[in-house]
Amino acid sequence: MGTTSGGRIVNLSQKGQATIPKELREKHGIEPGSRVRIRENEQGEIVVEPLPSLEDFRGAATTEQRGTAILRAERKADKERSHRLERDN
Repeated sequence: MGTTSGGRIVNLSQKGQATIPKELREKHGIEPGSRVRIRENEQGEIVVEPLPSLEDFRGAATTEQRGTAILRAERKADKERSHRLERDN
């Protein structure tokens, strides 16, 4: 695994699997068993986005203010994560 000014270089396994570097997993809270979304953006680049776990949404479906606060915080984190990913590209 190498480093470039545009990110990290990783090798693909025979099955096409790549390892997300430890520093990025820690920075974005991606733990073993976590889910990520892999998509292509408008520029044709491959983007990996961490997805919140079901535990992150616990209580979000309630009518209590706490559930709304959790959902707002998650939306804010998603927006900031998207901006970081766009900036890094």
